[in-house]
Amino acid sequence: MRLMTYNVHRWGDDRSALSSVIRTCDPEVLIVQEAPTWYGTRSRRRAFARSVDLNYLAGEARTAAFVTTPAHWTIRTRRIWRPLVRRWKSACTLQLPGGAIALSTKINKVGRFNNVSLSVVGCHLGLSNRGRLAEMEQVLDLVRRSAGPSVLVGDINEPADGPVWKLAEAAGLIDPEADHPKPTFPAAAPRSRIDIVWTSPGIRALPVDLGCLGLDQQLLARASDHLPLVVDLLTG
Repeated sequence: MRLMTYNVHRWGDDRSALSSVIRTCDPEVLIVQEAPTWYGTRSRRRAFARSVDLNYLAGEARTAAFVTTPAHWTIRTRRIWRPLVRRWKSACTLQLPGGAIALSTKINKVGRFNNVSLSVVGCHLGLSNRGRLAEMEQVLDLVRRSAGPSVLVGDINEPADGPVWKLAEAAGLIDPEADHPKPTFPAAAPRSRIDIVWTSPGIRALPVDLGCLGLDQQLLARASDHLPLVVDLLTG
């Protein structure tokens, strides 16, 4: 099963380039961060899904899920509350509440999957260093409630030496790109690895090289300010 996670920058860059990138990656499941939330959001997301040969499944805040076959998936969403952050003499939240979404499916005899309950959890953490840990705890609650192996994907806004990464490791999640990490932001000249795919034991995520799919840096830079992550999922 091919899974893709992508911060699409509110679809505010080159929409044609964005569609081309997604169609080329050909995911069965696409988790999007920074999906627009303006008036008519649902109809716009459905229209965009059709342009990339997918179906809009569900969304929470600016996190959204698109799949090839909606009937195969059940959905849970959760509003992620961002804690108050003390700045000078006042306490404030730096961003609106975020969202997390969990998709679960039962897969029978597809590839190496055989009667497996699989969950995919997508999230987008905030910009506050102190707030992200509290947000991550809420996301991990969705992971813990999932049956069978799980995959957690999203934009965590934190480099690999940060506390959110340590929290994920303590929760037993595995970084499939640990041996060969690649930066994902900014797309035009990537230097920070802030987009992730983590898996629970019992499932493997094989990273897919974007260059091997024929995607060049110029197209990717036009599509969004983040690079997508694409993995092929296997059990065992």
